[in-house]
Amino acid sequence: MSIINIFSGTFCNKSAFIRAIQEGGKISLITDKEIIAEAGRLSGIAETKIERAFFAKTSVFNKFTHERERSIAYLRLAIAQMLSGDNLIFEGFAGSLIPKDITHVLRICLIADKKNRILLASKELNISENEAGKIIQKQDENSAYWIHKLFRLNDPWDISLYDMVFPMDKTNIDEAATLVKENFAKDALNITDRSKQAVLDFQLASKVEGALAKEGHNADVNAADGKIILTINKHVLMLSRLKSELKSIAEKVPEVRLVETKIGSDFHQTDIYRKYDFETPSKILLVDDEREFVQTLSERLLMRDMGSAVTYDGKGALEMVKKDEPDVMILDLKMPGIDGIEVLRRVKKTQPEIEVIILTGHGSDADRKVCMDLGAFAYLQKPVDINALSDTIRNANKKIRQSKNKNTGD
Repeated sequence: MSIINIFSGTFCNKSAFIRAIQEGGKISLITDKEIIAEAGRLSGIAETKIERAFFAKTSVFNKFTHERERSIAYLRLAIAQMLSGDNLIFEGFAGSLIPKDITHVLRICLIADKKNRILLASKELNISENEAGKIIQKQDENSAYWIHKLFRLNDPWDISLYDMVFPMDKTNIDEAATLVKENFAKDALNITDRSKQAVLDFQLASKVEGALAKEGHNADVNAADGKIILTINKHVLMLSRLKSELKSIAEKVPEVRLVETKIGSDFHQTDIYRKYDFETPSKILLVDDEREFVQTLSERLLMRDMGSAVTYDGKGALEMVKKDEPDVMILDLKMPGIDGIEVLRRVKKTQPEIEVIILTGHGSDADRKVCMDLGAFAYLQKPVDINALSDTIRNANKKIRQSKNKNTGD
């Protein structure tokens, strides 16, 4: 038998629908959670960070770290390996990564009228309809983002993406499941030599994409019977060098017999190709209420290939720590509202792995002692030599990497 992929709106009776399909047959369910876990094992990236690849909101550091793109590469690799089996149901976002030319996949969409979904969510979660509407709106935004990223379509429920679309507020679940089983058994979904080859091509392309991601690169990868085509979609000054490096990485993947590189349709846009250097600090949060100073500092760090984000007060810093998880924080002490010492205290209590460098023009010896006792990595005075600050950041980042390697046993 073949494979079923289900993409569903929230509160569309998906679980009951899947149980009805599985009834009376040996069909295994593979969820996004399982695919994320495997992608995490393959990549070493935290599962919570891989899951964010599905979310509409991108980390402010992503343009430096390519964390979302690397996560998607490993999600592809994880799901490609799972496609060797059959009698499977994939449910969730990750199944949308399965290429269309793998023809023994029955693609199903479950959706319902938003008002109906709000009523169902309100009842199941015991919350107000207003709260339920906000939850569904946010989840629909994630669905719309994901489908647009993969297919450049604005409607996540676009019928062109699916073989079957069920309006779950108007559909009898048992009847729908019977219809799915009938279609699942049709000859059109049989595994053919061509669809087997499409799986092998997808697996090879995913291996190459994973190898590129491991080296900090991001390029579109396609495979056809051992031939790899790498597409560069961002402008790069030294194109020939990049092509050579990408080709060298791809050629080392077993089963690759030929590699070609080409320029994509987005190459001439203003965005610049950046390779992610795993040893260079790229998740630095600058916190200072002197706007001109901190913006200039961010630019000077970028000239040294250090990616940073900026916020101008303690409240904003704590919010970004929670949402975007910087590795290193450069923190001023004297700020309106929540001051630097209180920010340091809270960060070290909730996320002690973040290394905090104090950079102040108003601190005292007593402040220095308090900060170091609270766990600050370093205490520097303004004006600071940019080279000295850069070295301090690199040392903080080195400490973070050593800690991560120790925890993972590398």
